[in-house]
Amino acid sequence: MAISSVSKSSTVLRALKVLEVVGETREAISAADVAQEIGADRSTTYRMLATLEDAGYVVRDESGRKFKLSFKVISLGRNLMAEDELDELIRTALRELAAKTQEAVNYSVLEGQETVIVMRVKGSHLVSVDFQVGDRAAVHCTAIGKVLLAFQSRAYIEDVISHGLPLVAKNTITDPNVLRTELERIRLQGYAIDDGEFADEMRCIAFPIFGSGGKIRGGINFSGPSTRFTYEKLDELRDLALQVAGRLTQQLGGTAWRG
Repeated sequence: MAISSVSKSSTVLRALKVLEVVGETREAISAADVAQEIGADRSTTYRMLATLEDAGYVVRDESGRKFKLSFKVISLGRNLMAEDELDELIRTALRELAAKTQEAVNYSVLEGQETVIVMRVKGSHLVSVDFQVGDRAAVHCTAIGKVLLAFQSRAYIEDVISHGLPLVAKNTITDPNVLRTELERIRLQGYAIDDGEFADEMRCIAFPIFGSGGKIRGGINFSGPSTRFTYEKLDELRDLALQVAGRLTQQLGGTAWRG
């Protein structure tokens, strides 16, 4: 039976939304605040929280009146986040880049039409962009998004464009033809730059990582304030990162990018 023909459970969807709201909050959160976030009444929200508590996915804080995620959520992602040999190769490359540049470096993958940071190694600079593992972003307005998008099929790219290119920062690309030209440039040069497209006064540079069969597996990127991430700085990062990204691609069974 096709998924589209199966009736969806609105209750399950709402319970998952409750779980997301609890997970997005650093401190424990009350049922009333969760209810406000999801647009439901307090009693319904409390019942869903109590059910999630019984299932072991949320726990109460010391006051007994607020909720937070339990460690069972981590167990759900054990296989997804498990560090196998390939993960360690990626992490080693990130550590090398962070050590040589003193900059934080991320490894992200494509999920749906968003990028997701799945690994991060911090740098030593006091002033940096504080991204976290699990952070998501649209593909059209970030260096990592554009580099992952550039090596997708034409049909995928056009589907992304058809959903709209909303303005996120002052330099976000919102014109489909400009984005198509930008993606072609990225395919030719082997890296992408975001110059105030995701956040004003921030620059990023990203590089593709390929796996077997020539399929893009993910990408690595640096981000920083434009006052420090000058164009000269981006050139320095590019020269080093292209070497490391090419070596990592080969270690993962892929063919390093060739312009």
